[in-house]
Amino acid sequence: MNFDSLGLAASIREAIALAGYTDPTPVQAQAVPEAIAGRDLLVSSQTGSGKTAAFMLPALQLLTEQHPVVGRGPRVLVLTPTRELSMQVTKAAETYGRKMRKVKMLSLVGGMPYPVQNRLLKAGVDILVATPGRLLDQMQSGRVDLSRLQMLVLDEADRMLDMGFKDDLEAIVAKVPETRQTLLFSATLEPNIARLAQAMLKDPVRIEVTSQQARHENIEQRLHFADDMGHKNRLLDHLLRDAEMNQAIVFTSTKRAADDLASNLNEAGFSVAALHGDMKQGARNRTLQALRRGGLKVLVATDVAARGIDVQGISHVINYDLPRQAEDYVHRIGRTGRAGKNGIAISLANVREHFQVKIIERFTSQAIPVTTIEGLEPKQRVHTKPSGARPGGRPGFGDKKFGGAGKKFGGAGKKFGDSKPAGGKPGGFSGFGKSNSGKSFAKPQGKPAWQGK
Repeated sequence: MNFDSLGLAASIREAIALAGYTDPTPVQAQAVPEAIAGRDLLVSSQTGSGKTAAFMLPALQLLTEQHPVVGRGPRVLVLTPTRELSMQVTKAAETYGRKMRKVKMLSLVGGMPYPVQNRLLKAGVDILVATPGRLLDQMQSGRVDLSRLQMLVLDEADRMLDMGFKDDLEAIVAKVPETRQTLLFSATLEPNIARLAQAMLKDPVRIEVTSQQARHENIEQRLHFADDMGHKNRLLDHLLRDAEMNQAIVFTSTKRAADDLASNLNEAGFSVAALHGDMKQGARNRTLQALRRGGLKVLVATDVAARGIDVQGISHVINYDLPRQAEDYVHRIGRTGRAGKNGIAISLANVREHFQVKIIERFTSQAIPVTTIEGLEPKQRVHTKPSGARPGGRPGFGDKKFGGAGKKFGGAGKKFGDSKPAGGKPGGFSGFGKSNSGKSFAKPQGKPAWQGK
């Protein structure tokens, strides 16, 4: 199947070809024809599966026909949980709609000056991509008229519910025409999503695409256990000096931790910046632009801030802190291995966090191989049992214990970093090659400059 068979207008197909795409992904192949036919959709699709085009292509197709009512209000509304994802969706709309005439698109998010938003809204908009809070704010001010809306898209609905947007979503939906078409996309179809769909969708076509396990075939996952924070910092320092690392996203659990870790890594000579929700929009945009242009080698981010980041240069994802929710692990590691490339996802866990690792493994139906670095092995013993073990010793899923047939989880794994780490220049690190002296800035067994802070 190719895009010519999906029923899209010639101008949209031309833009798709210019973007370098030839064949639709599974979620696009299933969702686009149904959406063009006017059906409501309930779609379970993971990050990296091509879901943005799955709803944006039929949205653009809708705009090839003239609306029966003249006005300035949007015909398509896409709700997203974060500013970054909103920007990404808007960029996709611009990419796929660049051969169409007079299609006005606007991203309505917090952090953007009100006078600018007000001026753009007054000029009229066809596709409005927004976060729920800012949209409600503008609706209450009378600047957004949804009476002409024909298509409503809820992107990453599970994340919006997790972030407490349920009431906002209900308030927005109450203001849109009942005749609109609704497309709901979520990583999972859990009971709370099912209830939301029942309230907002009419006889939806249900589409479930890709399993958690199939998604990560091009991402090598590794797990390092650390005795304490000092040990974890030495592991991170070693990993970031790997000569094979192009760019990395390091995930922390809190905004403060992201700032502190970025500051420490900067002092150690890494080209690094933090990204989290407390930053002003201008600073966030500059950070993401630097990452996309290769000016940053390391981005320290929180889950919400990194949602929707699509940078093909990300070769490594490092979970400095394990995610609180197992599904966040999927979204985190999905930041690498983009556009068919291979990626590496490394988790740093305290020896007492093995149960949290098991929860992630049950969710993804995959074991994360335990790996060690020579000279940085954990001294404390890690007590592990096969993930999903039930009373009586029967594994929770599958007939083999994690780690492969006949092996217990946590057995011998491939060592990472047998060769010496590539060094960097203190105070002026700009890459992952060796410094002029050919020596590492910090030896693997020693303390990194920022460890004691």
